Parts: sequence; structure tokens; C-alpha cells
Amino acid sequence: MKTTGNTILITGGSAGIGFEFAKAFDAKGNHVIITGRNAERLQKAAAQLTHVTPIVYDVVDKNATDALVARLEAEFPSLNVVINNAGKASYYHLDGDDNVAELAEEEIVTNYLAIIGLNQKLLPLLKKADEAAIVTVSSIAALVPNHFLPTYAASKAALHSYTQSLRIALGKSTRIKVFEILPPLVDTEFSAEIGGAANGIPPKQVADELVQAFETDTYEVLTGRTADVFNLFLSNPAAALQAMNPGLQLQSA
Repeated sequence: MKTTGNTILITGGSAGIGFEFAKAFDAKGNHVIITGRNAERLQKAAAQLTHVTPIVYDVVDKNATDALVARLEAEFPSLNVVINNAGKASYYHLDGDDNVAELAEEEIVTNYLAIIGLNQKLLPLLKKADEAAIVTVSSIAALVPNHFLPTYAASKAALHSYTQSLRIALGKSTRIKVFEILPPLVDTEFSAEIGGAANGIPPKQVADELVQAFETDTYEVLTGRTADVFNLFLSNPAAALQAMNPGLQLQSA
């Protein structure tokens, strides 16, 4: 996949990993369209980029999705890359929170269903490009869950499965390449509550590895510690679950 001369939509592109994606691809001469719900933060992010269009957008709003797609078709017919980065995570225990179902619904809609909806509506535009890509930003928790992030992990596991199916489907009938990047804990505001500042990898590392994946057509990117956890899961699933939930006495499967 080429890394220059693209027109790239990045949802959740005003902060964290999404902003690092924007910086990395902007620096290589691509035009980046960044979205976010907070207009002020979006404008501050855009001011740090060169080839950028900021658009206020909430991925869970279906009417807003229709409006975004219509604008992209009218103003950016050369759009050929979609990076589905916007996400939501809630930290809680399944045995004690009364609003578990509500939190789970928010995560499933944001991290999974909204992505399917946006991708599906952008496929006609992407199919017109000589070379195109869809990227999903999954998680180490898609492979092995952490009990602090129970339904976030479930939403990312669903996204991981969907991404694999999408790759197969589009690979049979289109020129659209499907990438998935699965970061471990990352040092962002998003993960500050669970120790991202102390234990997370830099968001720039995630962005750099996505650029490298484009260069080499590596479609599944196990970033940082994710590769080790995945390999452990293949050889010893129980040990991998323990590694993702340290200090707990786990029931055997």
C-alpha cells in the first residue's frame, strides 16, 4: 500500500493514537481528514498539521455519518484510506456495577457497530480508487481479555473477527486492502486511568508501525507486547489469561 499521495479519513484524529496517525501520514504528504467530537480540540490538532481538513463528527450518530459520507463524496472524491480509530472504553467490574449493560452498549456501538456502518457507506467511494485501504484499530484485549475492560475487550474481539471477514470479502472482489493494528496499553489520555502513563508504549510507536505495515502490506500488526501475548495464547491460553490479569486467582476453564 502506498504511503504518499493518499486522501485519508481518520476518526478520532484529534488526540492520542489518532493524532499520531494524522501526524505520521501528514508528514509523508498525504491529505488527512481528522474527525472528533470536540471542536476546540479538533482545531488545535489541525493547527499542528499541514495537509488537513478537520470535521466535527460523532461516530455513533447515524445522521452525522450520512452527512459525513455525503461531504466526503462531494469534496474528497479521491478518498482512498479510512482509519477507524475512534473508540470508547469503560473501566469497571462485572460483579459490582449497576450500569454494566448501558456501558457495554456504548462500547459495542462505538467500537464495533459504528465502524461497520461507516465502512459500508464508504465502500462505493473506496472502490473507485486505484489503491485503497481500510484500517481498524483493535487491541491486545481482542485476543485475551482483561477483567477491568470486560465489554471493551468483547467489542474489540468482535472488531477483530469482523476485520478478518472484511479482508476475505474485499480481497475476493476489490482492490481494497484491510489492515488491523492491535496495540497493547498505550500512553494516552484514553488509558491514563489504568496506568497508561507508567506502562504504556508511546502512541507514536503505534503510528510508525502502521506506516511500516502499509509499506510491507502487513495486514495484521501485533504492536509491542501484543505479539508476546498472542504467542503465549497459542501455546498456553491459561497462562496468557493470567498474564493479562496479573495477581488474580483465576478459575480454570
